Amino acid sequence: MSKNYDYLKPKSSVPTIIRTVLIIIILLALYIWAFSGMPKIEIKEKSFEILSNIWNGIIHPDTGYIYMPEGEDLLRGLLETFAIAFLGTMISAVLCIPLAFLSARNISNRFLSEVSKFFLSLIRVFPEIIMALLFIKAVGPGAFAGVLAVGTHSIGMLGKLFAEDMENLDMGPSEALMATGANKTKTLMFAVVPQILPAFLSFVLYRFEINLRSTSILGLIGAGGIGTPLIFALQGRTWDRVGMILIGIIIMVIIVDTLSSAIRKRLV
Repeated sequence: MSKNYDYLKPKSSVPTIIRTVLIIIILLALYIWAFSGMPKIEIKEKSFEILSNIWNGIIHPDTGYIYMPEGEDLLRGLLETFAIAFLGTMISAVLCIPLAFLSARNISNRFLSEVSKFFLSLIRVFPEIIMALLFIKAVGPGAFAGVLAVGTHSIGMLGKLFAEDMENLDMGPSEALMATGANKTKTLMFAVVPQILPAFLSFVLYRFEINLRSTSILGLIGAGGIGTPLIFALQGRTWDRVGMILIGIIIMVIIVDTLSSAIRKRLV
């Protein structure tokens, strides 16, 4: 009796080629449709002049703006930006914990998990700048509105990441503790928390890096931070001060990113 070895024959690549060509055609059609809907870009005559002035301001910054005994200066603006991002991140890191535990299906029940995930998704829908506009209307312009905007948005992001990490946990230690008679609280403290703590701290640090960049932008709409003097400098066309502020933001972000990356490597 002859055996059928057709499964050993290499499969035809024609369907794969057709599928690849179709994907490329669909992507090209989407790009053409997207660009055709864009308005015609008109470059103003002064655009290159403004860009040149900003670049000259970066090359020749206003070093006297770094520290001024009276009034606002670069250090105060950067410190306020750092404080807004830090406080917003810490608030969200605390408030996201109960929502993350409720969202994890292997820890909570199905109903609470779906409700909590919907709530976290609802928070994430609005970007920081929209939340900042809402909080500015509610509590007035300033750093407090920035903290509320950054913290509220970060609850949704950290809660989602934290919940997904808990859903991938090894439940063996939890089952072993429960088999010995441990209650739910002790099981969470001694079996779940030690597994998720390094990843949670890593998520918080990573989120702090993102919030620091976001806070630099929120000041442009009046939510405190270095963005406020930056918009004033741009409106006043004091390009040397604009350059000094941009240099300060770059240095602050690089330092925070470097320290955060080093800490996260030790945690993970």
